[in-house]
Amino acid sequence: MKKRTISLVLGSGGARGLAHIGVIQWLEQHGFEIASIAGSSMGALIGGVFAAGKLPVYTRWVTALEKMDVIRLLDPSFSRTSLFKGERIISELKTLIGDPDIADLPVSFTAVATDMGSGKEIWLNSGPLFDAIRASIAIPTIFAPHKYQGRRMLDGGLVNPVPIAPTLADRTDLTIAVDVNAEPQSLDESGGSGGEDENQLSYHEGIVSFIDDLQKRWGSPKADDTGFFEVVSRAMDIMQGSIARYKLTAYAPDLMVNVPRNVCTFYEFHRARELIGIGGTCAQQALGRLNDSNGT
Repeated sequence: MKKRTISLVLGSGGARGLAHIGVIQWLEQHGFEIASIAGSSMGALIGGVFAAGKLPVYTRWVTALEKMDVIRLLDPSFSRTSLFKGERIISELKTLIGDPDIADLPVSFTAVATDMGSGKEIWLNSGPLFDAIRASIAIPTIFAPHKYQGRRMLDGGLVNPVPIAPTLADRTDLTIAVDVNAEPQSLDESGGSGGEDENQLSYHEGIVSFIDDLQKRWGSPKADDTGFFEVVSRAMDIMQGSIARYKLTAYAPDLMVNVPRNVCTFYEFHRARELIGIGGTCAQQALGRLNDSNGT
């Protein structure tokens, strides 16, 4: 039976974007051929790695990360524009994946970024893969803006968290979008692991302490009990959720996979294995009936 071709749209959402891996795995296991990918922020990273044919390599690497490994990948910028340079993680990924040109990828790929000067949405579908990815993940105040193609680029989720528009000209059977900033669900419904245990709280405190230490070096006042990182990540979630709802009224996909935003916090990359499983579960819930109706 001929595989159904799809345009896959992967949304922004920090560590929740690891659920995209589970969605991709489910799609490939159930008779779908991913012919085109567009992504913002973490969606651009996962989508680009998949388009390069290196998702299994990346998956083995990310599922082996422990809590301290995540912290070691953060390179303080010691500037007033961002907490981290973002160079260390990109260098690590280039070593792992290589840095092919987007035009040479076996799967069509577009990363979405934001032009810092004009505020316009920029589609990056040519040039070095990791320049496009680095531009798309330049989360304000977290990672420094990325200078590329004569522009200073910011995170794509600022203007289009679930970027369907780059796929509109695709000649595929279906457009499937994955929103990892969907409405919260109960733990049983979302497949989450439950409340924070002592180890998770310790990790949380370690991240906050690390951020607070950076702020002190800048001479900044101590963050309040909420925490600087939590305020920024929650603000991004709220903003991106609102923008995504607006964008999806204009460009609706054929099918939507929703990953609840309460399955993890922005920075819990050490939970990769669990989040990949959640992505697969959400794909089954959203697409299982479609798959059954087509007899595969």
